Amino acid sequence: MVLTKSSQDLYSEYTARMQKIADVKYSAAVLQWDQETYLPPKGAEFRGRQLATLSEIAHEWSIAPQLGHLLTELNSRQDLKDDQQRNVALSLEDYNRQKKFTPAFIRLLSEASSRCFHSWIQARAANSFAVYSPHLQEMVQLKKEEAELAGYQQHPYNALLDQYEKGATVALLDRVFDEVRQPLKDLLNRIAGSQPVDDSFLRGDFPKQKQWDFGMELIRQLGFDFDAGRQDLSEHPFTTNFNSLDVRITTRVDEHDLNNMTWSCIHETGHALYEQGLPAEYYGLPLGEYASLSIHESQSRLWENNIGRSSNWWQSVYPRLQAIFPAQLNAVSSEQFYRGINKVEPSLIRTEADEVSYHFHVMIRYQLEKHLIEGSLSVTDIPDWWNEHYAAWLGVTVPDDKRGCLQDVHWSHGSFGYFPTYSLGSFYAAQFFSAAENQLTGLREAVTAGNTAPLLAWLREHIHRWGRRYTSEDLCLKATGKTLEIKYFLDYLLDKYVNIYKF
Repeated sequence: MVLTKSSQDLYSEYTARMQKIADVKYSAAVLQWDQETYLPPKGAEFRGRQLATLSEIAHEWSIAPQLGHLLTELNSRQDLKDDQQRNVALSLEDYNRQKKFTPAFIRLLSEASSRCFHSWIQARAANSFAVYSPHLQEMVQLKKEEAELAGYQQHPYNALLDQYEKGATVALLDRVFDEVRQPLKDLLNRIAGSQPVDDSFLRGDFPKQKQWDFGMELIRQLGFDFDAGRQDLSEHPFTTNFNSLDVRITTRVDEHDLNNMTWSCIHETGHALYEQGLPAEYYGLPLGEYASLSIHESQSRLWENNIGRSSNWWQSVYPRLQAIFPAQLNAVSSEQFYRGINKVEPSLIRTEADEVSYHFHVMIRYQLEKHLIEGSLSVTDIPDWWNEHYAAWLGVTVPDDKRGCLQDVHWSHGSFGYFPTYSLGSFYAAQFFSAAENQLTGLREAVTAGNTAPLLAWLREHIHRWGRRYTSEDLCLKATGKTLEIKYFLDYLLDKYVNIYKF
């Protein structure tokens, strides 16, 4: 019967099915966002049930035999338009992966995630990993089962990596991290032997509402569309979307540390600008989704570091910050401020780490996840393993669980395989920004004047509008003329910190 229908009629049926699945998934995303922002504590159990039900329904629809037949037939048709062919091919890949998991297993994952998230919140409040450990053990076991169901070659962690970064493997990441580890360590050592940078002015009395208002100004200035999104507070800053016209970001405010909110806002805005730039006409379809998590992270890290920690951009923004906090900052010159916000000093918290030591935070998490999934490390070993590696790799002593192995929300969501994309994103960001500078005449002058619209337009054209059409490497090649080269990132760091630390 399918054979008698035209390709366009079949494609319309496919689109309708995919958009209904998206409706359910994004409805669950609304509940997830609410869970992390406004949900009262007593509502946690029923919220977990609601999320599990919606996840189960979406998965049942995603692996329905009728959808599989439809995708297979469409994939064989030769008269689809190019975008239609790409959507169908990617959806068929997704279908073949998703049908490896039963709806019951997806429900188990969702329920475990809700329990794990709320135990993480409780553990942070109690400053005790032991509160979190039983639920995390359950999650790790489920992720091991997921890897076995998905199938893999060489290492079970590869199965989890692939859902965040298609084609990424342990072998690839080991090679990439081996390539950057020593240069980063050498740079850290050179900086440690230089005259220290003072950043004490960033800590003091910075009232919450004033910080919030300044953050909202920054977000608006960078191009976030408040008619298509909003910002709220959460325990851990994040970005989510329900479509490209409804993108939510969150931040957190520490009244004694200006760093925390400022760069969380800029980082999450980078994510949000990407989501708002995805083509709305492909709602529910692969070409309306982001390319990969490393590309997503490239957007947040580009705005956070290449713009948000640049001397050019702060020349126009800093006077406004001084006006908001005159008592704290009027005696601090723009040059002092720039050096202060780029101070390199190994520290405890990944989200507050400088650009150089940041990647040791990522590498520690990558190694830990790899050991957990392969079974060479147990969940109860995490605090000691974490503390030992922070001392060995960063030279810092972890004083408690909250500032140690409880600082990230990711594992409570089951996001094993996510952390490596943070470093990959930084590497892509440096290469993208270099290409934008080469292709856009007067970009530095525009940024110095506080005008980042030309950069956003470049990203819209070269990154955002393509959705999932290309893999990370193919997108990088299309945007910059080369596949990923770590030298752009290392050259960027060296040039920047030689000037700051004068070595």
